[in-house]
Amino acid sequence: MAMSDEHKAALAEGRRQSRALKRYLEALGARRPGRPVTPETLTARLERVEVRIAAESDPLKRLDLIQQRIDIETQLAQLTDAADLEALEAGFIEYAKAYSARKGISYTAWREAGVPAAVLKRAGIGRSTQ
Repeated sequence: MAMSDEHKAALAEGRRQSRALKRYLEALGARRPGRPVTPETLTARLERVEVRIAAESDPLKRLDLIQQRIDIETQLAQLTDAADLEALEAGFIEYAKAYSARKGISYTAWREAGVPAAVLKRAGIGRSTQ
């Protein structure tokens, strides 16, 4: 039996909503408490480690510094590849209310998943959405 165009559109909309919400929740999960790590701070650390590598005469300490440089470069690549949290937040705000209504997701569940109260408020999800 063939699906109607309306059914196909509803399925596509559900997938679009799910992708937006999943990306935002993943980005929230990747954040760590404390001072945010920026490309600038990583670049400065990388420069300091490079100077220390060039000056280090102990081969084992040099090896440790090389690994630090590799780790910092990896972090920097991940940070520059990461999606902009504001854009992900905007997608979440656009779709969260409809998704919550369709799936029966409460305000409390969103909060427990790490979504800030202010974001839920902008999405139109209030505490009464239990």
